Amino acid sequence: MIERIAITGATGYIGGRLAPQLLRAGYSIRCLVRSERKLAGREWAANPAVEICESDLGDEPALIGLLSGCDAAYYLIHSMNSAGADYAGHDLELATKFARAARLAGVKRIIYLGGLGETGAGLSEHLSSRREVEAALASTGVPVTVLRAAMIIGSGSASFEILRYLVERLPIMITPKWVSTLCQPIAVENVIGYLRGVLRVPETAGQVFDIGGPDVFCYSDIMRVMSDELGLRRRWIIPVPVLTPRLSSYWIHLVTPLSKEIGKPLAEGLKNPVVCREDRIAKLIPQPLLTIRDSIRAALTQIAEHRVETNWSMAGVMPGDPDWAGGTVFRDARTIEVDAPAAAVFQAVCRVGGGHGWYAADWLWRVRGWIDRLFGGPGLRRGRRDPHKVSYGEALDFWRVVGVEENRRLALRAEMKLPGEAMLEFVIEPLDATRCTLRQTALFRPRGLFGLLYWYSVAPLHHVVFRGMIQGIRREAMEIAARLLLA
Repeated sequence: MIERIAITGATGYIGGRLAPQLLRAGYSIRCLVRSERKLAGREWAANPAVEICESDLGDEPALIGLLSGCDAAYYLIHSMNSAGADYAGHDLELATKFARAARLAGVKRIIYLGGLGETGAGLSEHLSSRREVEAALASTGVPVTVLRAAMIIGSGSASFEILRYLVERLPIMITPKWVSTLCQPIAVENVIGYLRGVLRVPETAGQVFDIGGPDVFCYSDIMRVMSDELGLRRRWIIPVPVLTPRLSSYWIHLVTPLSKEIGKPLAEGLKNPVVCREDRIAKLIPQPLLTIRDSIRAALTQIAEHRVETNWSMAGVMPGDPDWAGGTVFRDARTIEVDAPAAAVFQAVCRVGGGHGWYAADWLWRVRGWIDRLFGGPGLRRGRRDPHKVSYGEALDFWRVVGVEENRRLALRAEMKLPGEAMLEFVIEPLDATRCTLRQTALFRPRGLFGLLYWYSVAPLHHVVFRGMIQGIRREAMEIAARLLLA
């Protein structure tokens, strides 16, 4: 009976969703991660059945010790995000070392999530690398279960993010020829269901399975489904033969949150039909399979409700999701030390807007208010209810208060007309009884191509507006502190 399981890639997109599911099924897990801190914010990581071990998978002797006592091991490593152009060679080396360590540690089986695609010489480098990893993991005799998937549809997955942002931002798309390639996507919850299910089905050991959802569409049809679910007008898709994977990767880099380093191998892989050739796994591990439309709808619902469990950016050496998650998030963050107690700083922060103004470049704020009014927004005409106090839910010029913590935090959400969503947050951290650190962060999540253009057009003004604001708050806080001292 399998009881303790090792998971590599627990900080990544799939591993971060699989781990809590294994815990719910009653297994103990040992997470092999590069940085223990990356799991610090996960609720499931505090479970007594979880061991977190910092590990360099390239250190084979150490890996043997970490795998000892584990009945099975999930290999969910892919270095496309961090190893650059030589990711295939790096992946092959790590998989070979892992297989040797697993055999010497007595691991009974390895489970690997690979890529779906026809075999043969025409495979992209991306899919060829996945096949090499499969062979390397099986090279030492430890039974390997391989699940081969095409596009995984789920909030935060790399392929889903590419699809969503291309459709959302481009009403007319000039695309490579691969938009006519057939694909059999699968919902992330079904992937997790299969990964978890193979542990309790001994017949899956040493086997390779194709996994996919019930629909087979070409990419252009998947884009149209995405457009429908986003509530957008019909997108015009124009395939041309001249867009190479390299050019496509730069386009992906420009329009979506993903980098060109990730975009290129993914774009290359899209030239290969990715359709299941057999469905044995569905008989061994039956589960309801989500259609493409239902998968997209479920993913978009999670994004809208801020329930994105994991994101593609969590993997590798890249930082995890920003605090305000859900795609590309631009930020202007500034920190300053203030010679005043937390209460005085909080009072100064709470005076922003209304008749008091915004501490700097008020004429720019007024211009922005006029423009907002011209486009049907609230502008600055709403002012504020009280010149000194703010309460949750009240209007403050063209912002609304969405977070208040006395003497610690104020968060505002923009209600002006914007091609995106914006927030402004102030966080106060006391250094001692008379000094504080004030952190001021402006966040902007663009919507569509105009959202990107908007951010880059106003970014040069941030040095004037936001730098002046935080310095003005410091001056005001020190004056408040001086008045309190005299009183």
